[in-house]
Amino acid sequence: MRIALILIAGLAISACGARTGLKPVEGSSLPPTAYGEQESAQPEQLLELEALAAPERSVELRRRSEEREDDPFDLPPE
Repeated sequence: MRIALILIAGLAISACGARTGLKPVEGSSLPPTAYGEQESAQPEQLLELEALAAPERSVELRRRSEEREDDPFDLPPE
């Protein structure tokens, strides 16, 4: 029982890492400046998702169950 508690405590403590600003790994640099840009992008800008990468839902979800329409392409396997 003690071993399990020690393992759980160790996992909990190891999950509490320090959060600091993003920096490139030693020996490497940020990607080169994009063509036409005046200055290179910062790490925070590189991590932002574009609208196409995380689109917003544009359809309304069904609020109640409804009868499905007949699908002419829903055929049994041959």
